[in-house]
Amino acid sequence: MATRISSPVVVDGVLDETAWEGATPATGFIQAMPDVGYAASEKTLVKILYDDRNLYVGALLLDSNPDDIMARYLEQDFETHHDDVFAVTLDTYLDRRNCFMFLINPRGAVKDGQTFDNSRSHNLAWEGVIEVETTIHGRGWTVELVIPFTTLRYNPDQQEQDWGINFLRRIRRRNEDAYWAPLDRRSRVHTMAEAGTLTGLSGLPRPRNLTAKPFVLADNADGSLTEASGATSGFDGGVDLKYGVTSRLTLDLTYRTDFSQVEVDQERVNLTRFSLFFPEKRDFFIENAGIFAFGDFSERNYRLGASPRDFTLFHSRRIGLTNGRPVPIVGGGRLTGRVGSFDVGLLHMQTESVSSLPAENFSVARLRRTFGDVLQVGGLIASRDPLGKGADAYNRSFGVDANLRLQDKLIVHSYLAASDYPDREGDNKAGRISAAYRDRLWDVSALYREIGEGFDPGMGFVARRGVRHSYGTVGAHPRPAIPGINEINPYVELDYVTNLDSSLETRTGTAGLGVSFKDGGVLTMTASDRLEVIDEVFQVADQGDVPIGHYTFREASLGYQSDASRALSGEVQISGGGFYHGDRRSVTLSGIWKPNQHFALDLAVERNHIDLPENSFTADVLGARVDLAGSTRSFLSAFFQYNTASEDRVLNLRYNFIHSPLSDVFLVYSERRNGDTQELLERHVAIKATKLLTF
Repeated sequence: MATRISSPVVVDGVLDETAWEGATPATGFIQAMPDVGYAASEKTLVKILYDDRNLYVGALLLDSNPDDIMARYLEQDFETHHDDVFAVTLDTYLDRRNCFMFLINPRGAVKDGQTFDNSRSHNLAWEGVIEVETTIHGRGWTVELVIPFTTLRYNPDQQEQDWGINFLRRIRRRNEDAYWAPLDRRSRVHTMAEAGTLTGLSGLPRPRNLTAKPFVLADNADGSLTEASGATSGFDGGVDLKYGVTSRLTLDLTYRTDFSQVEVDQERVNLTRFSLFFPEKRDFFIENAGIFAFGDFSERNYRLGASPRDFTLFHSRRIGLTNGRPVPIVGGGRLTGRVGSFDVGLLHMQTESVSSLPAENFSVARLRRTFGDVLQVGGLIASRDPLGKGADAYNRSFGVDANLRLQDKLIVHSYLAASDYPDREGDNKAGRISAAYRDRLWDVSALYREIGEGFDPGMGFVARRGVRHSYGTVGAHPRPAIPGINEINPYVELDYVTNLDSSLETRTGTAGLGVSFKDGGVLTMTASDRLEVIDEVFQVADQGDVPIGHYTFREASLGYQSDASRALSGEVQISGGGFYHGDRRSVTLSGIWKPNQHFALDLAVERNHIDLPENSFTADVLGARVDLAGSTRSFLSAFFQYNTASEDRVLNLRYNFIHSPLSDVFLVYSERRNGDTQELLERHVAIKATKLLTF
């Protein structure tokens, strides 16, 4: 029950106003981990107030050992599984599918976002204007959260409102998650179909419809790669606009879009004959990306045999980036949300011409409808048009997909897609049908997909063409009464890949075992038997050739990740065995030292030693990162990487000051050099300032 108040409370992390005393508390939290169904080990009380402008959430999290409360993060979007956490999710349309999410640690760090389709997809790039204060005291810790109604979306025409709501209490030292509306350990706080209900809301204000975020930028760029790409230096400016067309439909417009503050990609060694997939990091494209998702998808709790790293019809990194380097974006717009029973997504962007790359128009249209909580059917069309290159320079791609979910245990996923690209010959279609079942004990999945050799979506990603891929797996998740163990997961899986003439190209059989411990540690073991048919010579890590032939070899791996909540934690992964006509040994070591909330040191080393009859070599990646946090508004990071395969040395320094809600100052320095010749490849210095304006 939410309680209306006539005047705002003082936000100081202390629930001492009379208004809090009169509110009805939500209590009785139930564990999902480690002991499902048992009462939480510590008591939590949550109260909800509201007035004409804000929703107020007050939480008292009692703790019998307050000195053991874990809170080692201050930064926005912190790693929530490593700290004590309080979370609230709000389903403002009471559709039991979508929510706004706010997670807070005892130091006041915030991670917020939106989730959709009952926890199936999320948008963690979303940031809301909120105010948070926390205190750690002798009884535990306290959260006072203020959410302006202008931050949320709801139906302002409805006088009396009920919202879906749930709360999470995480006690990290015990690896304990407890919820107000009880959930199984496989679910999350944003599984809104099982959430509770917030009542008592009435007469809510009509949210403001328009925000603007202008930016100013001064930068300087030099280096051989920078000069070749035609990048310029100087002063620039632009603006992002957000307009609420309706309570459920949002228009985003951008002009002179800039991503100079985005961290550089992580260096990787490619030991395969296929292209590597790099994730999107730019907030403008991450926001509401779930509506545009189409292709092989990943879903928590299921082993599906393929992911967006194998195929996605729309991959936003194809816009404004070429070979990982930025291409200036003139501007564009995005319309996302819900119209009647349909989810709608429209995106249009235009880039400038650089060097030999022409200016281009990128357009995407997505339409999807959900029938109850069971069936989801949709379609996507994407178009890439180089300007001034003639009528035959276009690339079009389109597809339809259908997803079925029964009782949150059985999921069926299918798609049929095609591309139209004058420069490509051969079968231009792709399709998939798969089914996966998961309950508290068993998980079983099967997949069949086919990718034509001429299928080439110009705004998507395809790792492997001209194949028929079959996959199956069976696994179990028993929870034995063994001290210190949460769950074990033995499984087997088989990948079988042929060309379009049904000739075998890849066969991989794998047996694996995963063990999750009650302290948060994870042990993994796998053993694989592989057959690879190579019909074209390819180069491994730019150093060794694998010739045409049939290869049969075996591999094994062993990995352990320790309790990440400790001041010193780490991960080790050892793998090796046969490698085509040679051998491979790989070791990955990483460690994080975080003695307090102000300092973190992250070190990682990956060593790959390849023995081939013609050549033996090592391909290593070294990384070091230092993070300094002065407060929840001031952050400095330094990130250094060295890739011995490409001889690239990369340095990235970034300072971020949040001078007001969703308004930042960034100072960024990045440099890439050849470690052998010391040639300066790229160097970029930028200072950027943004300011959120609400109308």
